[in-house]
This record gives sequence, structure tokens and C-alpha cells, in this order.
Amino acid sequence: MATHTRPAPDTLPVTLADVQAAHARISPQIVRTPFFISRTLSELTGATVYLKFENLQFTAAYKERGALNTLLQLPAGTSGVIAASAGNHAQGLAYHANRLGIPATIVMPTNTPTVKVTQTEGHGATVVLYGDTFDAAYAHARELEATGGLTFVHPFDDVRVIAGQGTVAIEMLEDVAAIDTFLTPIGGGGLISGMAVVAAASDHAIEVIGVEAELFPSMYNRIKGTTMPCAGDTLAEGIAVKEPGVVTSKMVEALVDDIVLVSERSLEQAVSLLLQIEKTVVEGAGAAGLAALLQHPERFAGKTVGVVLCGGNIDTRLLANVLLRDLARSGRLARLRIRLQDQPGALFNVARIFEQQRVNILELAHQRIFTNLPAKGLSLEVECETRDKAHLDRLLAALRASDYDVSTIELA
Repeated sequence: MATHTRPAPDTLPVTLADVQAAHARISPQIVRTPFFISRTLSELTGATVYLKFENLQFTAAYKERGALNTLLQLPAGTSGVIAASAGNHAQGLAYHANRLGIPATIVMPTNTPTVKVTQTEGHGATVVLYGDTFDAAYAHARELEATGGLTFVHPFDDVRVIAGQGTVAIEMLEDVAAIDTFLTPIGGGGLISGMAVVAAASDHAIEVIGVEAELFPSMYNRIKGTTMPCAGDTLAEGIAVKEPGVVTSKMVEALVDDIVLVSERSLEQAVSLLLQIEKTVVEGAGAAGLAALLQHPERFAGKTVGVVLCGGNIDTRLLANVLLRDLARSGRLARLRIRLQDQPGALFNVARIFEQQRVNILELAHQRIFTNLPAKGLSLEVECETRDKAHLDRLLAALRASDYDVSTIELA
């Protein structure tokens, strides 16, 4: 992919001059987000890893850039803008339209989480709930565009949006000229298309690698001719796009060097590590670049990699689940099933082993009825907290040395 000669810049619908003009246009009204090296993640992955903290934009996502660049180029007297989105595009467009005094309407599927609806309304937009799917909401938005004389702002398949998103890459290279690899999430393809334009015009070779969730390899399919299904409940809902853009597909095919896929487990690990190591909250899509580094370290070993943390809008309950699951996988939380005899002192005797091993018991559950053990037996489930996997292994060894039948209840 993209092993052929790079096309002349003027053959593509977005040029470096477009991205530079967008940067000059929007810079006074967006956050110039930090671009810092992560020494710990660099040691962990074998690459030199720089992180672009786009989760620190006011609406916690890079989408503001493309939305604002589009809004600033609308004709005077535009009666209003409309978009279909349940995510970061909705908030970015609503926020900047409100600042500029342009009425904004956002069409969202009826099953959109309430928090996203209220956040978008909080930015001054009119929210219309319609249909069970994004496709239905999109079709309704196009109808309202026609009947209401509104201007539709596409989340990714618009040259003004692409140019705005590409300004991320301009800032990255201004801050760290030595970057030789961009590692960028792909949903519809707007961000990577804009960044690839900047990379292609650089004075040194910059490899551009896209990242998609394994459950939604839509651009991967489009470019590589595969037919893998695009469906499932991915943590990276911000890049869970079934059909990439027409304009963006052309640009990705011309300018992007490769696309890698990442598992749900890698996405969860990346979200957790960014919170633990960088003390920053990133949504699943925003963590996709780091997930690729974790899952494919040999692909990026020795490279100087710029990773865009493209958004930080993650539900707090979901974030809590991700963190707890990561603790379980690392051995710091465990749920054990222990077979006991149903007699006085049985619980005391097993608890004493936990105390001797300095393991904290968080929760206990006896099961006498729904078990295949004999009537005088019981199953005890213990949720406990250990220092690490080695500490958990010592506990298991101590229990078995005392003749307890014990097993761990594993995560999927």
C-alpha cells in the first residue's frame, strides 16, 4: 500500500496550502495542545513515543479543528448548519457555531446516550433525535438540510474538514521536527487524510500508518480489497465507521503507507496505561494509536512516532470497567473459586491463609444450592486484591499446599 511514487500534491483535493491556510484561520480559536515525549511508553514499546494531547481541546477532541475551519469559510448570512453525529463532531460543531452566532442543528439516533445529548445541547445546538441508526439520522439530516435551507457539515468527507484536521500534523512537526512516523486512528478518514498531506510535503520521509479496530476494518477493507465484517461492540466507538468517505478513501489510498488493526484487549490496555502513566483520560478511539504500538511493537521499534490522542470523551462507568478489567488481567484483582466443607471454622481457616499472605479480601460469596458439589460441600468465591501476578501465584500455592481445591475465574 502506497509503495508507489507519491502523487503530485495538486492532483489531490486537499493540498498543503489548504492545511496551512486552515491553521492560520483556526489557531486563535482552538487550544494549541501539548506534544510531549512519553519516556515510560517509549521504554515499554521500543519506539520513541510522542503524544499529541488533543483530548485537551475544549470539547475534548480534535474534531473542533475541521468543524471550525468549515464554519469560518461559510458565506455571510448562512442561516444555519446541520450535522448527523452522536459523538465528537456534534460537540465541536455545536460549540464553535454557538461562539460564531451560527444556529446549529444536530441529528442524533434515538438511542444516543443522554449525556451526549445534554452536552451537545449545552453548547447551544438544537438536537433532533431520529431513527435507531446513524444511517437513519444521517438521511434525516440531509432532508432537514434541504427543507430548512441549512448547510450540512460532514464529519469527515469534506475538504474543509480534512484541511482543518490536518493542522494537528503541522503543530506536531513544528514542535518535534524529528518525527518519522504518524500513527493515527481511522474512522471516516478525515484526520489521517489531512495529516498525510502534511507528511507528504515534509522535508524528510514520514511514514503514515492508520489504526482501525479489528471489529470495524472499513478503510482496511476499502484499500486492501478485503471483506472482513464491520460490526460489534467496540470500545473505540469514535472510529466504528462502516463506510469510509469517498474523498478520504482516495487520499488514504494515495498517501497512507499502511493500516494496522487492533484488538479490544489492546484498546483497553491503552486506555488504562494512558491514565496510569500519563494521568490523562482518553476514549477508546483516542487510544488506538498506543494500542497499535502495544500490539505491534516490532512494526515501530526504533521509530520516532507521533501519536494523536484524538479524544477524551469516555463514559465514566465504562472507564471504571476498563480500569478494573486491566487490574484483573495484571493479577492485581482476582476472583477465586474455592471448594470448602460446610462446617464451623471452614471460612476462618481459609481466611487465615489470605491474612498470612497479606492479601486483601474485597468480597465473599457462598454457594450451597446452585453447585454440583455434594450436599455437605460449598463453593466459596473470593474477590481479592494482590500486589501483582507473582503475589497472586504465592496465594494460590499456599491454598493448594493446605489441600484446598482452588481455581481462578478468568476474564474473557
